[in-house]
Amino acid sequence: MITIDMAPPSVAKCLQPSALTRFLNRARAIIGLRGQVDILLANDHTLRQLNKTFRGKNKPTDVLSFPAPSAFAGKHAGDLAISLETAARQAKTYNHTLAEETKILILHGLLHLSGEDHEIDNGEMAAREATLRRELRLPATLIERTNASPSEKPSSTTKKASTTSKKPLPRRVTSAIQSNKKKRGSK
Repeated sequence: MITIDMAPPSVAKCLQPSALTRFLNRARAIIGLRGQVDILLANDHTLRQLNKTFRGKNKPTDVLSFPAPSAFAGKHAGDLAISLETAARQAKTYNHTLAEETKILILHGLLHLSGEDHEIDNGEMAAREATLRRELRLPATLIERTNASPSEKPSSTTKKASTTSKKPLPRRVTSAIQSNKKKRGSK
């Protein structure tokens, strides 16, 4: 389920939730991630609040991953929160569309939900993300962009890709997701 909440209308209108849902399901299957994934597409302010609450970092970020507790993992793999404002800036920096950038962020978040963590592994997540990016026909991944040498990076730099939070989404965020599900008649 993809929920667009508190994102600037000019940014949100560039996305097609049905196309993102198809991508989410395809990427989840390729990764082998079982269980539903809910995605909140929001603004920098919301991501800043979530980043501060769950990671202790008082700054906006592009994507946060919230794995479900293991008791729910078979039915619900977890939640992702993505800042469309940051995604739009990164898309412009890397000269691709907002939809492509959002898919890159979804892929990155899904890998975190599957248990991978580029901050503590020896490059395994980066290699897998690069392989999946090519299979899914996406531009350069977050890790590739973050790890590029200064001469390979565009003149405008982006914030480092965010990582996984072990805590679930706050009630306010899950309430927004659940409310949207009820409006659409989903379970």
